[in-house]
Amino acid sequence: MQRIYSVGRCFCLIAILIFAVNGCATTNEKSNFLNGIWTPVKQEMAGTSLPPTAFENQKLTLLDSTYTYLAESIDKGIVTYSKGKMDIYGKEGVNTGKHFTAIYKFENEQLTICYNLSGDSYPETFKTKGKPSFFLSVFKKESTK
Repeated sequence: MQRIYSVGRCFCLIAILIFAVNGCATTNEKSNFLNGIWTPVKQEMAGTSLPPTAFENQKLTLLDSTYTYLAESIDKGIVTYSKGKMDIYGKEGVNTGKHFTAIYKFENEQLTICYNLSGDSYPETFKTKGKPSFFLSVFKKESTK
């Protein structure tokens, strides 16, 4: 009987540990739906829409805590997510050593990211008008088929 109690207690502790680890998991692990290749469908800077030709060859690839952005050059780095906010750290390319803050949302199969390129605070809304360091990009995920 003592052995059954010990085995049951062990399973209970393991279940509690698994629950605790999942509950404390980073948002990156819970944000795997963001993993993939994203193509911009709209961009604006300081309230001004950019023409589609400005971003037609750009791609954002997210894979857990890393990003690669293909534009005129390739930019790579680390991204962390927490409660609708992003911290983006440039590690390779033109943004090496830079930290950008952003907010994001996923609605209607589109990922919208509003960046504060000065990195000193998170945008409060997805509006860039009157904010010269704010950049908004709306992405559509490429099909994996």
